[in-house]
Amino acid sequence: MSKSDPALDITHLEGPLGQRVYTALRRSILDMTLEPGAILRKGALCEQLGVSRSPVAEALGRLSSDGLVDIIPQSATRVSQFSMAELLEEDFLREAVETAAVARVAEDHTPDQLLRLSRNLRLQGLLVEDADFQGFFEADLEFHEMILGFTGFPKVTLVAEEMTLQLRRARKLILPEPGRPAEAVAEHQIILAAIEAKDSRAARTAMSRHLRQLIKRIKPLERQHPDYFRAT
Repeated sequence: MSKSDPALDITHLEGPLGQRVYTALRRSILDMTLEPGAILRKGALCEQLGVSRSPVAEALGRLSSDGLVDIIPQSATRVSQFSMAELLEEDFLREAVETAAVARVAEDHTPDQLLRLSRNLRLQGLLVEDADFQGFFEADLEFHEMILGFTGFPKVTLVAEEMTLQLRRARKLILPEPGRPAEAVAEHQIILAAIEAKDSRAARTAMSRHLRQLIKRIKPLERQHPDYFRAT
């Protein structure tokens, strides 16, 4: 990481210093800027971020609790590598939560919520046309986060995010996917149509079919990127 590397810039972030360091490192890990297995040296991080060792140590401890960093005493601190078993488990949990969420939203939603989902879906279509895969990835995340948020349960979005952090990282490895973004938009349209029709069963089925497309593309990653995966 060079001094001019913008990936770990904390000047625009708010909050206590330890929180800002944590946010910057977490973002870089989730975005795969810091790759699985990468060694994190406290001295280099302090220089890069322009901070003392204390907030860096605090941030690394929190990232370890998140499962995003492995701290090996008297050895090294590394960005955590993937485990296919963990990815499969997170995919299972994601489907359980999101199918329940979309069924609830189909049964009970507001016109404003439908409008927000529809606008997001139109944006997805434009991003696909422009081949803006990173933009589409972010709009895709927002679509699913909105559905979780519309359940009316404040903790659902947070819990869903926390239990699928590894899956989110792995998804970055399969971008860009030729033809897949357009397929995903079509699947999102089916989900939205079921919500609009207040058909909770159809919404649940459409969401399940949509989410199950992901794991088919995740499984080959262990062969394609062996260095990113823990030895079993």
